[in-house]
Amino acid sequence: MRKLLAILALSIYTFAQGISVPTAFQANFTQIVKNPKGKTIKYRGVIYFNSPSETKWIYKSPTKKEVCSSGNRLVVIDHDLEQVSYYNIDKGLNLSKVLRNARLHKNRTYITKYKDKYYTIVLTPSAKIEQIAYKDNLDNQVNIIFTNTKYFDKLLSATKFICARPKGYDAVY
Repeated sequence: MRKLLAILALSIYTFAQGISVPTAFQANFTQIVKNPKGKTIKYRGVIYFNSPSETKWIYKSPTKKEVCSSGNRLVVIDHDLEQVSYYNIDKGLNLSKVLRNARLHKNRTYITKYKDKYYTIVLTPSAKIEQIAYKDNLDNQVNIIFTNTKYFDKLLSATKFICARPKGYDAVY
């Protein structure tokens, strides 16, 4: 009986701790954005992540774009417009904090509130991130589905996160 109670207490404690944040990961993603009028657009690409807050999203379709963030800085390279935009952000998504603060809702589904937004996170049976859903600042419903996810025990190379302005591209500050 004591073993059963200890296992139960440990399970509750583990689930109450949120999702384990990987040191680093890469995955393919499909980002589905549905606006309040019901129009939907699907983006596809690859994401690289280093904990605690370094991310690079490489959008491959329907538009070619790279979005890099590290803390309070965001760089967007829009290859179709041949333009690079630089932003200082204070309401960006800190994936580490979202995952760490998430609490088990049911089965492999977790819920959290971060910077006045609610996030729903679904894990695979092997506890890797499978989906993240939330409503953005424009009331769009966003669902990001991750596939071919690979977790790493050490940080990915810094070269994966470079978002340098290509020669000839305009810069917007």
